[in-house]
Amino acid sequence: MVLGQPNTEQRKRIGYMPQIEDVEWDFPVTVGDVALMGRYARRGLFRRPTRDDRQAADAALQRLGMYEFKNRLIGELSGGQRRRVLLARALANGPSVLLMDEPMAGLDARAQHRLLDIMNELRDEGTTIVLSTHDLSCVSTCAAKVACLNQRLIAFGEPTEVLTEKVLNQTFGTHLLLVHLDGQAYAYQHHVHPSPATIEPPDPQPEEQQFP
Repeated sequence: MVLGQPNTEQRKRIGYMPQIEDVEWDFPVTVGDVALMGRYARRGLFRRPTRDDRQAADAALQRLGMYEFKNRLIGELSGGQRRRVLLARALANGPSVLLMDEPMAGLDARAQHRLLDIMNELRDEGTTIVLSTHDLSCVSTCAAKVACLNQRLIAFGEPTEVLTEKVLNQTFGTHLLLVHLDGQAYAYQHHVHPSPATIEPPDPQPEEQQFP
């Protein structure tokens, strides 16, 4: 069920932003083509795009600051730019529900803050955002409700209630030290060589500074 109705009937009202690693970037399509794909749910896969479709795709690219790259091949962009194009594709259909899979993965601190600002704008406009992430700082600052999963539902509620050492240790299956700093939550594993489950504050990565 989506928004109180069967998901098959609500498909047009859902936008999806996949993990950047799940996309074949060598496929020869332009930025404009990718954004226009977001209109498929509304017009169908084999129908020609209308003027309204193109205007909606262009508006989404403009909102994400990617319109000037409209005629560039998607494979020529940086990681941060690709992330914005995927989000433009998801927004082109004007979704009521936006699904995001690890939206912060691989982004530098500046790019993460910009993406959080966009998410806050969408939320203020009435868009419901559901995202999966291992980034506790993102969860603690932008989420109204949090669900921790590890083969089952560990906990659900407001971030201050859910982001506890007990819940996180059950979620990640290891002993974590939880630290709150400037309103954000960070978790550190008590081990010299952290496992992939360790969550730490993001370090700036100069190569992703193209995300304004």
